[in-house]
Amino acid sequence: MEAIDQVTQVAYALDTFYFLMAGVLVMWMAAGFAMLEAGLVRSKNTVEILTKNVALFAVASVMYLLVGYNIMYEGSGSSVIPGLAFLLGPDNSVDAVLDGGDDAPYYSGVSDFFFQLVFAGAAMSIVSGAVAERMKLWAFLAFAVVMTAVIYPVQGYWSWGGGFLDELGYSDYAGSGIVHMTGAVAALAGVLVLGARKGKYGKNGEINALPGANMPLAALGTFILWMGWFGFNGGSELKLADVDSANNVAAVFANTNMAAAGGVIAALIASKAMFGKADLSMALNGALAGLVSITAEPLAPGAGLSVIIGAIGGVIVVFSIVGLDKLKIDDPVGAISVHGTAGIWGVLAVLLSNGDATLGGQLAGLVAIFAWVFLVSLLVWGILKAVMGIRVDEEAEYEGLDYIDCGMEAYPEFTGSKK
Repeated sequence: MEAIDQVTQVAYALDTFYFLMAGVLVMWMAAGFAMLEAGLVRSKNTVEILTKNVALFAVASVMYLLVGYNIMYEGSGSSVIPGLAFLLGPDNSVDAVLDGGDDAPYYSGVSDFFFQLVFAGAAMSIVSGAVAERMKLWAFLAFAVVMTAVIYPVQGYWSWGGGFLDELGYSDYAGSGIVHMTGAVAALAGVLVLGARKGKYGKNGEINALPGANMPLAALGTFILWMGWFGFNGGSELKLADVDSANNVAAVFANTNMAAAGGVIAALIASKAMFGKADLSMALNGALAGLVSITAEPLAPGAGLSVIIGAIGGVIVVFSIVGLDKLKIDDPVGAISVHGTAGIWGVLAVLLSNGDATLGGQLAGLVAIFAWVFLVSLLVWGILKAVMGIRVDEEAEYEGLDYIDCGMEAYPEFTGSKK
């Protein structure tokens, strides 16, 4: 076998390693989602929400291997309808590297599979918090199968896989729309079918607070997500082993951080102005909204514009959370607002710094992704409701899902065992 040039070998190894480590950071975001959601639900539902977060990542891994990755990236003769194949693993051919040229791979195909897989898991994690405290565990996992095998990959093919949205010029660097809005829209469909938690809304329109059990956990989860986002956005540069790519990665890291900072500050100011208090939950969601807002274009803007983009996301999320509550759309952790409303803003914010993006292309992406994900998710949730039911009964909701679904409690020393 002809030896690969030493420089090419080192670059290939470095880019592959960087891609894998970025994927590890994104996988670590699963812990962030788990801690954030465990902190924002009531103590009687903590074990169940943790079980969902562990299980959904496992389901996403298997389903994306079986069919999801191939739907997104195997291509087809149509720019709308992707191809379908099973267990066709990514190409890791040494010959392709040896051939050289502009089309030669510069990282392992398996590293790409791993990186794309953890994105699918992140999209499904968004659904978990929005439907918390009243959805059946096994109905949720059944939806996770369809979400990670079909719903997410199909719209991913339209853009990142070279489909019609890519042809229309839709620009979404790391997935404000493709990942985050997709998860939020699937969650919205589920919440509309599921209904609100008992006691959340009064007969006369009052909104009752159902505080989370552990704000330290919620804050920890936010910091984990903030950290993981450097892999989410930084890894989406796809390579590191040349001067331009290294500089791009550095810019993406810095801009990602500045957007999160802007989101926190703006959400704190907005909550103080609206409620007279510095609301921690709003600050945490402000950080995440800032991160979602910059995800569609974390490279082109400067650090100052990144702060502004994140700050606008932080303000938007506060108004969105309050607005959804007024509409009696019950989202215990604010996931629909953080990932959906801020995701829409992030896709549009691309126009502020990316001269190649067009308003038509961005709007086409938003409309297509929203319509596909919402309608198919609504159909799947409706089928699950008819076949197996998706909501626990009132007694189970009152007692808490921990003991009912999982047979254990998160804090038995404080709450006392049920039996």
